[in-house]
Amino acid sequence: METDTYRLLADGVVCLHTGFVLFAVFGGLLAFHHRAWSWLHVPAVLWAAFVEFSGSICPLTPLENWLRAKAGAGAYSADFIEHYLIPVLYPADLTRPIQITLGIGVLALNAAVYARLLMHPRRPARPQRGSRLNQ
Repeated sequence: METDTYRLLADGVVCLHTGFVLFAVFGGLLAFHHRAWSWLHVPAVLWAAFVEFSGSICPLTPLENWLRAKAGAGAYSADFIEHYLIPVLYPADLTRPIQITLGIGVLALNAAVYARLLMHPRRPARPQRGSRLNQ
């Protein structure tokens, strides 16, 4: 494969990784729209918290690094993805206490979202006035 192809694939992995992180953090809000999202979101939150608490590396990180190495990219060339997304996913000053705090934050935020969902079950929509169901 051509080096540009590997670079594009690596950028795609970064976008996928960013999307997963955003989904793990904020995906519970999708459950307000449709509860079925919970079946995908809860495992994502648990995985994200596990990675943070255990100090593990998400499998997408070595994949991205491998693709960048295949592209011959030792350093980032500062395109949008590398300038804006990489520092969010891989902060330079990330420490274990920060990782644990992030894990607690993800769990706490989503616990609050799901607690609200459980306390306020969705009610069936009422027919509008003048509709045939009310006549």
